[in-house]
Amino acid sequence: MSKKHALLSVSDKSGIVEFARGLVSCGYELLSTGGTSRALKDAGLAVRDISDYTGFPEMMDGRVKTLHPKVHGGLLMVRGNKKHETAATAHGIEPIDLVCVNLYPFEQTVAKLGCTLEEAVENIDIGGPSMLRSAAKNYRFVTVVTDPIDYPRVLAELKEKGETTLALREDLALKVFALTSRYDGAIHGWLSETLRSQAAVHLSYHDGEELRYGENPHQRAWVYPTGEAPSVPAGRLLHGKAMSYNNYLDADASFQTAMEFAGEAAAVVVKHGNPCGIATGATLLEALEKAWEGDIVSSYGSVITLTHPVDLATASFLKGKFVEVLIAPSFLEDALAFLKAKSKDLRLIETGPLDAAEEGRAGVEYRFVRGALLAQSPDDTVLEKLEPVTRARLSDADEPLARFAYKAVKHVKSNAIVIAHAYKPGGFMVLGMGAGQPNRVDSIRKLARAKAEENLTRLYGGDPAKYLGESILASDAFFPFADNIEIAHELGIRKIVQPGGSLKDPEVIAACDRYGIAMAFTGVRHFRH
Repeated sequence: MSKKHALLSVSDKSGIVEFARGLVSCGYELLSTGGTSRALKDAGLAVRDISDYTGFPEMMDGRVKTLHPKVHGGLLMVRGNKKHETAATAHGIEPIDLVCVNLYPFEQTVAKLGCTLEEAVENIDIGGPSMLRSAAKNYRFVTVVTDPIDYPRVLAELKEKGETTLALREDLALKVFALTSRYDGAIHGWLSETLRSQAAVHLSYHDGEELRYGENPHQRAWVYPTGEAPSVPAGRLLHGKAMSYNNYLDADASFQTAMEFAGEAAAVVVKHGNPCGIATGATLLEALEKAWEGDIVSSYGSVITLTHPVDLATASFLKGKFVEVLIAPSFLEDALAFLKAKSKDLRLIETGPLDAAEEGRAGVEYRFVRGALLAQSPDDTVLEKLEPVTRARLSDADEPLARFAYKAVKHVKSNAIVIAHAYKPGGFMVLGMGAGQPNRVDSIRKLARAKAEENLTRLYGGDPAKYLGESILASDAFFPFADNIEIAHELGIRKIVQPGGSLKDPEVIAACDRYGIAMAFTGVRHFRH
């Protein structure tokens, strides 16, 4: 029973011939099936068909070929176990020491437009998962390979040591159960929706990394990257300490807000999940300066995302300023050197270009509540319109600022209010925001108003009302009562954008007309809880 056998049966044939040649050079006899067997024979390799090994023909259009005791006995037998070895000898079962299998492309098949039920069912792999699970269960003796990326590592160990290490076999077995779990979940999900119109969710994450702690030191925490890119978890940590749980939350909030401004020079400053500073500018430095000025207190210890590659001038602005994380598409060499010298702890994350960020976004967002999983599609719309509803109108020149304000308020926790200001032609910044309040009145009166007046006094001196009259107030949801308009009027606001849709819209519009305020409806609400 000393002869080594490798069973190869793959749908994805990339690299399989080279891998098989490597196995032969390491003393393996090749067993194979169907198309894989033909590909290996065409490459000049000696291959034993699985039907010759089992003494049983492939049948039923290939549905039955590896579901045989000689295959699974060869995979599951415990080496050194006398009972197992006696049974194997009695029934002509030879050990199979390595299995290389990847599965029918079910997920790719059902993703095609017009995929039929019959086509989907024919792409449900039965023998493949069965062999993988048998081999993975017996990982102490069997090497199981599912991914071409692992071919070089397997061959390197075989050539160096004559066999794979237990550590490698453990890693590969874990990949098997992650793969089969996801594969079965995809099948169940698609069939549930197709046959019963029922939603089914299967979440499978692996290769998680434990973090120092969670939101608080007494909580444990992990991160499980999904591979979606560009994103913060998929980015490269160029410098600084490892990311914490709270860093990831703030970094994602900052990055997702910055995605709204991909293609522009923009900066987003986030503290405790809320963007406290957002600005655009003619240069990245100008945008960062104005975003920082949006809340010079909260910017301390913040997480910042920049939409363009970081140059030295932009990096130099952060001299003497404490920032937890700086995220950007890339960092120029001199800027990176400056930032590394600035602080050993500053985390620098390179994500690649943001303007591809909307492509391939996750189709569903999940949140857990006690006793249930909630799911929804992403909020990937900003506004549908800027419909004038008052006698006073926003001018064409107001539209870019209105859009900026609405992009910003979309990412502020509800009840959200943003006051946005054009500090120069084409350059916009958030002057003040109100976030997370139980009522919208407090978001305007106690938070957004106070911060806007404070910032305008610091930036310009004199009477803030002069500048507030040219600013735009954006609300993430409709105004339920006209009291919000009363407060906006007291503040000096002359321009408002909000979704509309309240039963009290006529009263709100009448209040705007009474004070000469121009208001436009966007048609899109952006609650963020």
